Amino acid sequence: MKCPFCENPDTKVIDSRPTDEGQAIRRRRECEMCQKRFTTYEKVEEVFFMVVKRDGRREAFDRHKVLNGVIRACEKRPISMEEMEALVADIERGLNNMMEKEISSALIGEIVMDKLKELDEVAYVRFASVYREFKDVNTFVAEIEKLLSRPADAVSGPVGAVKGKERDGHGSN
Repeated sequence: MKCPFCENPDTKVIDSRPTDEGQAIRRRRECEMCQKRFTTYEKVEEVFFMVVKRDGRREAFDRHKVLNGVIRACEKRPISMEEMEALVADIERGLNNMMEKEISSALIGEIVMDKLKELDEVAYVRFASVYREFKDVNTFVAEIEKLLSRPADAVSGPVGAVKGKERDGHGSN
């Protein structure tokens, strides 16, 4: 690593430690010529890919767009920002592991919906209603009926606990 002060190519590592939950390594280095110290970070090079939109346009993947959609879907739900960021990181990691140069927005949307369905069913329905462009109440009801017909052991989170009590329509209010 070249020294940023004197551009000497010979530097030595003084200290290394993991950062960003093990996703990077922080290294303290010292120049062997000028003795100045500096910090470098080492991380796995991410594979950048293009998203192919429904109309055929292509744009670089932007994790912030996915995160914003997840945040909107999870608004006023008992889901922490850390959980939402972890969900998006998991999605991004899975997409990078596909090692594809182009991925359809439809596939990304389906993956987001699958992850949201596991995290919170209300957030899932909210995201699905926008993503699948529900045209009327019947489409919305059909999606909810699919959720209600899932086996009880597939239901998770706070929604599942409420759903079991109110499935027969005689909830305790």
